[in-house]
Amino acid sequence: MKRTHIKPLVLALALVAASPANADERQQLEALRATTFAILDALVEKGILTDEVAKTLVKQAEAKGQEAAAATKADSGVVRVRHVPESVKKEIREHLRQEIVAQAKTERWGDVNAVPEWVDRLKWEGDIRVRQQSDMFDSGNLKGQLGISQYQFAGINLNNAEEDRDRLRVRARLGLTAKLSTTVSSGFRLSTGNTSDPVSTNQTLGNTANKYSLMIDRAFLKMEPWEWLGVSGGRIPNPFFSTDLVWDDDLNFEGIAATFQPLARSQTATLKPFTTLGFFPLQEIESSPNNLAKDKWLYGAQVGVDWTPSLNARWRVGLAYYDYRNITGVADTILDGKAPYSSTAPQFRQKGNSVFDISEDSSGQFGLAAKYRLANLTATVDLAHFDPLHIIVSGDVVKNIGYESGNTAARMNSPGYEAKTLGWQGRVAVGMRDMRQRHNWQAYLGYRYLERDAVLDAFTDSDFRLGGTDAKGYFLGGMYALESNTWLSAKWLSADEIDGLPFSVDVLQVDLNAKF
Repeated sequence: MKRTHIKPLVLALALVAASPANADERQQLEALRATTFAILDALVEKGILTDEVAKTLVKQAEAKGQEAAAATKADSGVVRVRHVPESVKKEIREHLRQEIVAQAKTERWGDVNAVPEWVDRLKWEGDIRVRQQSDMFDSGNLKGQLGISQYQFAGINLNNAEEDRDRLRVRARLGLTAKLSTTVSSGFRLSTGNTSDPVSTNQTLGNTANKYSLMIDRAFLKMEPWEWLGVSGGRIPNPFFSTDLVWDDDLNFEGIAATFQPLARSQTATLKPFTTLGFFPLQEIESSPNNLAKDKWLYGAQVGVDWTPSLNARWRVGLAYYDYRNITGVADTILDGKAPYSSTAPQFRQKGNSVFDISEDSSGQFGLAAKYRLANLTATVDLAHFDPLHIIVSGDVVKNIGYESGNTAARMNSPGYEAKTLGWQGRVAVGMRDMRQRHNWQAYLGYRYLERDAVLDAFTDSDFRLGGTDAKGYFLGGMYALESNTWLSAKWLSADEIDGLPFSVDVLQVDLNAKF
């Protein structure tokens, strides 16, 4: 506490330390005494003063009061207190009032809506989505149990390819970010879903009224020691500029990522470069003589630029390189009843990638036949010439430049096996950028072509052709805000296979969304 805060308290206590000469003055000074001690108690309670400092103030005041009483003591033993003018008392009260009111305003003592300072450093966010989804299968798909067996023999895990399916689904997410200091923050997010599907947080309704699972979807620390550098670690949001051609929108990354933005805060630069680096463990494997598989990793790097040539146009372009390590399957040899390479099989797949049976006894354990090192170019332009109406055009191209034709064909035991390693997508949207205000809307149309080994099928969009690669077709949809941050959306996805087993499906999704 500042010295100017202490002086009026000591003075007030000194004035009431001695006994007053008459009843009226006694009553006034007792009131002042009670007020002063109440102020001290309040300051201690608020943490402005410690209990020891408050006691010291009282002792100092008592000593000053005793000195004043001794100076006025008469021979008769009667104690006479010097008269304190009303103007002085008023000045003391006003000084105390101003000091305490200033402190109260700073700490919002009297604000009924006031919250402790640490609460202001917390940020909550969340969303809820209720979905009606219809999966409509093409009549040309393989039928019956024989057809399902053919799909499974090709490494496509399907239970149904002919009977249309309707589902009600719900997704709920709740996240908290805490600002620990000016440079450090942390956060976590809870969501519906399960631990066996990294690209979906949906919960299908119709489980005999049973309760839902709640998962930790994110848990991370983030440091920003300088305005141009941010480093995140843990289970983090996708750090790369991308579309759902390569990464599903619900996918989070496990590992460490750093983003460099040297001109991020510049108000005049029209070109703002950015660079992102990431290291992500995909599967930690405890190697041993009985388990010869190695840890699986993803290394990623992206360079890009934000370009704002005018107030009505904003471009963003990013070139990324993604390198998967130790994810290719290894044909197993059973030794002493052990299968040392069984862990080279992926923990999660959707469908589409080239696979082969790695088990010596043909038990149907599939490993990836190809290697995956992806070059990915992503671009988007936001045109706001008719603001608040925006025209947003995006394009995405990916190529698996790590594919080895000869080795892949050998693993597949299929000489001349053709490489299919290209993917691309285009999308045009017209309307508002978000659904924050009532009556905001957006409509969009796009086309996707994604060959079987262009990307890892585990992490691409889980809705188009019900997930995976070897897919081509169009999608269209729209959104309309019923209220602020509450909107209705509909999306139609029509997808066919490119060159694999016949599997075509149309998907209709109608959603009611709310965000806070």
